[in-house]
Amino acid sequence: MAEFVDLWDPDVFLDGPPHEMLTELRREQPVYWQDMPTEPGFWAVLTHADVVHVSRNPQVFSAEAGGVVIEDLDPERLARMRDMILSMDPPRHIAYRKPLAPEFAARVVAGMEGQIRDITRSILAEAAQRRDVEMVHEVVGSLPTQVIGRLFGLPEADWDLLHALAERNTSGQDPEINPDGDNTEAGDADSSMQMAMYGMQFAASRREMEPQGDLMDIILGQEFAGRYLTDADVGSMLVQMITAGNDTTVTMIVGGVWALLQHPEQLAELRADPSLIPQAVEEILRWHNPLHYFRRTATDDTELSGTPIAKGDKVAMYYTSANRDEKVFANSQAFDIHRSPNPQLSFGIGEHFCLGVHIARLEGRVFFEELLNTFPTIELTGEPRRTRSNLNNAFKAMPVRLSTN
Repeated sequence: MAEFVDLWDPDVFLDGPPHEMLTELRREQPVYWQDMPTEPGFWAVLTHADVVHVSRNPQVFSAEAGGVVIEDLDPERLARMRDMILSMDPPRHIAYRKPLAPEFAARVVAGMEGQIRDITRSILAEAAQRRDVEMVHEVVGSLPTQVIGRLFGLPEADWDLLHALAERNTSGQDPEINPDGDNTEAGDADSSMQMAMYGMQFAASRREMEPQGDLMDIILGQEFAGRYLTDADVGSMLVQMITAGNDTTVTMIVGGVWALLQHPEQLAELRADPSLIPQAVEEILRWHNPLHYFRRTATDDTELSGTPIAKGDKVAMYYTSANRDEKVFANSQAFDIHRSPNPQLSFGIGEHFCLGVHIARLEGRVFFEELLNTFPTIELTGEPRRTRSNLNNAFKAMPVRLSTN
């Protein structure tokens, strides 16, 4: 029998997700109660079907009631989180998402490919000069930072700061990334507030400028739920969109590099046939999903797989488990770039399906196309180190050697 460990404990994930335990729980206790030491515990929802059910029923499982992390937030932080699209319930969620959706449509994002490819080539050209690099921060990190910076019209001088704040927002439990925090909650209150204040100031400055033809024009010029956004509203929106666009994309790509280095025969297949890369990106997302979970709160008494859920209970949708559900994925623990179909849930499903899905997929595809075309040899030169987090399934350091011959 696998040893059951505490899913709330960030230290549990330092050596990777506890997949053996999750496999046994899916079989024996697919809706699993997890105690927490200083506050009420939560129901860990572990099967693909139950995660889909929770995602598609926001009227019963609310993102807004308690936020999306398992730790209960203080009233001020919870209020800020409720102003993010990520944590809104319908109909408010739909009203805020609708004006932005056309800018993230597949056909619009497809027009960004040339720009993303140019950014990627520039990053990899610099990496080629250095040869020995740290993959997370010296290579991958600047790709989504530059893409988001251009998308929103953010000043280039601020990009590094915003990337650092985004990393702290999702990895505040790691004392190396967030040395000044208390490390007791997912995320970091100071970095979130700092980014929100930056967004407010940026919005105020943009109101004094002529339209720039970027996404910020849409945010400032469209009505959301029947009103125009205040500077504070824009600050909250930017916290979510910059954080999600930066850190989770880095996690996806670095996790993909690691997965391919662990499976050299599949890496060789991708080199021989780059048309397999989009399918490989989907498998990377399944096998190394960027976020372990998102929380909901039950708005009424209900049940999941026969387990009673009381009104007010925390419910955590564990993508790390659902993406390896044996009832959905054959040989579910194996990494397989040929997997099809691949209904992975890393982008969510239902109301909160990721708004930036097409950008993330495009960044992943272009990065791996250019990486494999530029470097015939990619090898680890040291042990990768994972982020201490019960939320973010990330590496914080991965030393590699990139050889052009």
